[in-house]
Amino acid sequence: MAEEIENIAAVDIPQLLSSQNAFFETGKTLDVAERISKLKTLKKVIESREKEIAAALFADFRKPEFETYATETALILSELKYTIRKLKKWAKPQKVKSTFLNFPSKDYIYSQPYGKVLVLAPWNYPFQLSVSPAIGALAAGNTVVIKPSEYAPATSQLTKEIFAEVYPEEHCALILGGVETSEELLKQKWDYVFFTGSVPVGRIVAKAIAPNLTPSTLELGGKNPCIIHDSAKISLAAKRIVWGKFINAGQTCISPDYILIDKRKKTEFTEALKKEIKAAFGEEIKKSPDYARIINKKNFERLQAMLEGQTIITGGETAPGDNYIAPTLLNEPSLESAVMQDEIFGPILPVLTYSDETEIEKIISHYPDPLALYVFAEDKDFSEKILQKYHFGGGATNDVVIHIANKNLPFGGVGSSGYGGYHGKFSFDTFTHKKSISKRATWIDIPLRYAPYAGKLPLIKKVMKRL
Repeated sequence: MAEEIENIAAVDIPQLLSSQNAFFETGKTLDVAERISKLKTLKKVIESREKEIAAALFADFRKPEFETYATETALILSELKYTIRKLKKWAKPQKVKSTFLNFPSKDYIYSQPYGKVLVLAPWNYPFQLSVSPAIGALAAGNTVVIKPSEYAPATSQLTKEIFAEVYPEEHCALILGGVETSEELLKQKWDYVFFTGSVPVGRIVAKAIAPNLTPSTLELGGKNPCIIHDSAKISLAAKRIVWGKFINAGQTCISPDYILIDKRKKTEFTEALKKEIKAAFGEEIKKSPDYARIINKKNFERLQAMLEGQTIITGGETAPGDNYIAPTLLNEPSLESAVMQDEIFGPILPVLTYSDETEIEKIISHYPDPLALYVFAEDKDFSEKILQKYHFGGGATNDVVIHIANKNLPFGGVGSSGYGGYHGKFSFDTFTHKKSISKRATWIDIPLRYAPYAGKLPLIKKVMKRL
């Protein structure tokens, strides 16, 4: 499959962009009714190929069919349904209140597509994270090129086929290939770039598009803290954390990266975690149909190296030939250890403790702003203090991961965990330039602003103070 992808990637990228530019200039993408029609067709095609999507994700990293539907297909279908229903309203010029300074006028915000959009997608949720931003870009009236990850070849190939059923390449094209293909794409001039992936690669993307001052969204990652207060419901917290951490074998950018628990609750919590891991995946986790695998050997070896020299509470079993790493809890690793240096992105969960809030601050402040933060507490004052104090992309109280499912919430990072947001209307807004328009009337022309200014200063000051 990898060889096939490299062969397909031998596409004339400049020529493709030239054809997309020509297509955009025809104005065909501005037809909102046509945008909606295409999105309806895309939805039908995805629904018809639901089993194939599940099979492709299983082939790429043994992802359970339930997880594929819940975290990939269902989210995309929901996004499409919502966008189809709302798009006509979103695309309509928005009337805003005028001011005395431009009286008489009617003022509007027009949503104008940027033009040629590049979507660079990751491997961990290869269907969802390729299609979701593309929905927003297409709904906004852009042309799109999607570059999915070469690490998930079966899903990437199927996604290409799905888009080819709906869109001609001059409107939306999916290009398969490796790093060289991504580098070639980034050499081109785009009107908007949307990247999801790691912080180091995000820096490369930002640097590559900077000479053209290309606007962009970077969806990156970070070390997401999960704080457990002594007032938390420990059993429920353990159950929800096991789900959110070990879904997709921990390969989720918003999963908890490490636990920060009140020292007095540590033993109770770790015992609850072990119980919930067993309840979810059984005695022989490797045989569980509900537990995915690490995407490839490279990432398996990276994660395996993180276990060296660590005190394991439970788990730690690995199978190199199967890219299998058991759900693993680590006891109080040093902040200088490999597992605490960067985002883990796998089924390894360090458990750290704190005695007071200054220790929480010391640990969280050791790292750049995370993509997500979670706090479990029945003490609402404590939760609110944490939410207000720290910078992070998004999060939840008394649960993990679930904020991503609400289309009314923007999803994105802050600082080194990225910038920009999307989902629902936020996706549409991300891929549109908001153009300010003032439509002046001609039946009167107030002379105050015109020269000569003699004697007008007191009057303009009086006017401005009343605005």
